[in-house]
Amino acid sequence: MSKKSGFTLFEIIITVGIIAILAGATIMLINPAQQMARARNVQRQSDINFILNAVGQNIADNRGTFNCSSGAIPTSSTKMATGAYNVAPCLVPAYLDKLPFDPKATGAHYASTTDYDTGYFISQSTTTNRVTINAPSAELEQTISVTR
Repeated sequence: MSKKSGFTLFEIIITVGIIAILAGATIMLINPAQQMARARNVQRQSDINFILNAVGQNIADNRGTFNCSSGAIPTSSTKMATGAYNVAPCLVPAYLDKLPFDPKATGAHYASTTDYDTGYFISQSTTTNRVTINAPSAELEQTISVTR
């Protein structure tokens, strides 16, 4: 009698099944879509801090008032974009190389100080004079807003 070596069909099916279960569990744990959304939210947080630092520097350089050809910072939340509150000429290139924009907001882009849409909103409190910038397109049900 000759002895045959190899795997049976049953052994192969069990092995493939175990690999499929482990791969599915790994993908569920990693969840690439959620990881990408978290990364975009971190980018948004960084962007609004970056813009707020530039606004703060402008205010400091101008002895407590924001110096901008577009006028004072709006008291109600207003989009920083061409045709809305045009903040880019006040910050670029003196305080920023270019204006950051939301990584996924519809229409958000930066081409120049005359063609941009940050996707972020800015306002200044009339009572405390504190400036707030927020990212309304934040994902994972997060609220991203910074006030100084």
